[in-house]
Amino acid sequence: MADKDEVRLVVPASPEFVRLARVTASGLASRLGFSYDEIEDLRLAVDELCYAVIGPAGRPGALTVRFFIREGGLEVEGTGHFDPGGPPVGLSDLSHQILTALVDSHDVRADLDGQPSVWLRKRGRAAEAG
Repeated sequence: MADKDEVRLVVPASPEFVRLARVTASGLASRLGFSYDEIEDLRLAVDELCYAVIGPAGRPGALTVRFFIREGGLEVEGTGHFDPGGPPVGLSDLSHQILTALVDSHDVRADLDGQPSVWLRKRGRAAEAG
């Protein structure tokens, strides 16, 4: 697969739709040759990042999740599309520790329009060995 491959998913910013992001992440990771454990780690990491943006109860608006297929790995970027003035976005200390253990790198920030944005990178061990 080429470095420019991208899959984009736009869902309502509601907890019941986060599963679509997890399923997409696991399908892409499987296609990249990730091990079962790596896929499960990625699913948990995507879950943590999505909830960092939408919160446990969700919020009005949409969540765009973009998956970038890279050589040997996957980058995931989630951006909220909400009205201004909503609850702040961020990771709890526990979520930060979980993500640090599960993925190679991650970040939570505001995008250029001030919307909440999250990002992670996960490389498969098969790619690291090759």
